[in-house]
Amino acid sequence: MKTGTVACRKATERDLDTLYRIIQGYAEQGIMLPRSREMLQEQIETFVVAEIDDELVGCGALTRLGPDLVEIRSLGVTDGHKGQGIGNKLIAALVEEAARLGIAKVMALTYEVSFFQRNGFTIVPKDVFPEKVWKDCMNCKKRFACDEIAVLRRLEAKPEV
Repeated sequence: MKTGTVACRKATERDLDTLYRIIQGYAEQGIMLPRSREMLQEQIETFVVAEIDDELVGCGALTRLGPDLVEIRSLGVTDGHKGQGIGNKLIAALVEEAARLGIAKVMALTYEVSFFQRNGFTIVPKDVFPEKVWKDCMNCKKRFACDEIAVLRRLEAKPEV
């Protein structure tokens, strides 16, 4: 149950076990690609986490797919904390990071289309992301029957100074 304020921050090594549990829970339901602990450790700098009263309650990653395109992936909130705006705060933190990096487009593949639409994304055809298809989809068990919806948000990037 939510008692404190939600704070988002960059993930650290000490978050690995909780990140793994959150992602694995979604992967077991078939709604998120699994990530090994080793992969998470290698990509820890791409993750943002949400905390309430020092408890990690959500996560998401921002992965570069091209010079002007990043993907939000591994976005999840723990059971008992869903529906409290934590996902919105994670999206805001990830979009802010993309803008800071000067990235013009943020995409995701999702089953939660209305959630992303409420966060400024629009539905687009998957084939507008050849970077994604060649980088990740080749290794996905659903690659020939993908049922996720592609969403995109265009940014006015604010490059880091």
